[in-house]
Amino acid sequence: MRSLKQAKLHPNFHIGMRNIKTALSATLCALLYFPFGRNPTFACIGAVFGMGSDMENSQLHGGNRLFGTAIGGFLGMLLFRFYLIFYPDGTKQPLILLLLFVGVIVLILISQNVWAGAVQPGSVVLCIILFNTPVETYISYSLNRILDTSIGVVVSLMINYLLPRERVLKLLAYLHIKSDVDED
Repeated sequence: MRSLKQAKLHPNFHIGMRNIKTALSATLCALLYFPFGRNPTFACIGAVFGMGSDMENSQLHGGNRLFGTAIGGFLGMLLFRFYLIFYPDGTKQPLILLLLFVGVIVLILISQNVWAGAVQPGSVVLCIILFNTPVETYISYSLNRILDTSIGVVVSLMINYLLPRERVLKLLAYLHIKSDVDED
């Protein structure tokens, strides 16, 4: 048995199917954005979060990211709009803390009834909208974040659907390529 020190000195690097499909999904997202001059960051993040070891795992993790971003984005827009009624310039006042508190509770309640894994990514989006998005762009930021995340998750789901392990192994066998391909 190797010691901890030996394990750190000689890591076991392995590139498996999930590594390749994750890299392919993120790269495909970035490629899709090039002609439009749009920043692909959140689509790429959605693609990475949306890739699982199999289709079921991808649906779970991609769904967490997708539903979380949508719930947090729409809730953030609503709460920030309410906040702007009292502070149209968007300066941070104590009311924003109350809205965050209420927002997280509402987000959790919605997530429990829509998609339980949406709480963490939804809370991230909610906090970004409430604390880090300029007044002029909070709606477009929210909608773009939802759209970009959706594109990334859909790309990962498509890649995982089109390249399941069994199909890749059959293709490699057909091409007479020895395979040590595993899922992770």
